[in-house]
Amino acid sequence: MFSRICVVCTGNICRSPMGEALLRERAGDRLTEVFSAGTGALEGHPADPTAVALMAERGIDITPHRGKQATSGLMAAADLVLALDGSHLDWLHRHLPQLRGRTFRLLHWRGEADVPDPYRQPRAAFEHALALIDQGVDDWLQRIG
Repeated sequence: MFSRICVVCTGNICRSPMGEALLRERAGDRLTEVFSAGTGALEGHPADPTAVALMAERGIDITPHRGKQATSGLMAAADLVLALDGSHLDWLHRHLPQLRGRTFRLLHWRGEADVPDPYRQPRAAFEHALALIDQGVDDWLQRIG
């Protein structure tokens, strides 16, 4: 049973904060902890303004979010790590090999697809990424109870 899930992207200011927030909201009390981190985190930076706006439109406030680096100490708490693309899995396996067996793509159930990085892209790129994140979150929640 999974109780602590981490969502990982690159900077931890766009995709993973949106995934973290959706997963936390939809899981309710089924999960003990949901958090996010980045493989090249913009540590201490707030979530991207477009991500904040899109989540606010869904009634979810991610303004308190601050970027965090995926470190062995932080990641040790995760029962399941959901990466937004293949480069994140590669990084996690190379830098934190102890996570093998606990790391999967968020879109694992959709042909191992990647969620493209919307950073510094127009709003439409964020909307597309969020639509894919929505699908991945729903897929995982159906399978983890």
